Amino acid sequence: MTMDLGLGLVLGLSALGSAAGSGTAGMAAIGAWKKNYIQNKPAAFMLVAFAAAPLTQTIYGFIVMNSMVDLAIQGNDLWGIGAFCGAAIGLSAYFQGKCGACACDAMGETGKGFGNLMIILGLAETVALLVMAFTLGIFGRLAAI
Repeated sequence: MTMDLGLGLVLGLSALGSAAGSGTAGMAAIGAWKKNYIQNKPAAFMLVAFAAAPLTQTIYGFIVMNSMVDLAIQGNDLWGIGAFCGAAIGLSAYFQGKCGACACDAMGETGKGFGNLMIILGLAETVALLVMAFTLGIFGRLAAI
């Protein structure tokens, strides 16, 4: 069995987006906590959820990568699937992290709105879920051929 660059692309690009998104939201959480400490207010641990949210996209990339191993196609086909699927999942994670950064700022300032803020992060996550689901659906059709 030969390995294909597409496998690395889908996981790598997904993980790059997760790292950038979590890093962005994490920096905002640290800034919000600093403001809280300066004001002698309790720092909301819930901000960790905003910073951690983009990490799930790495799991989605891993699931797609594992599904690619069983396909009979190789080469440019898998490279394209890996590159575009990984990029879409990674961008979802990156922008989810940017939304998480804004959520950290809002909740750090007000201490309110956790549910509403998580819904917005969920919307960004939905893009990655749809990409993964549709890609796995295509793989199912390819396996039937």
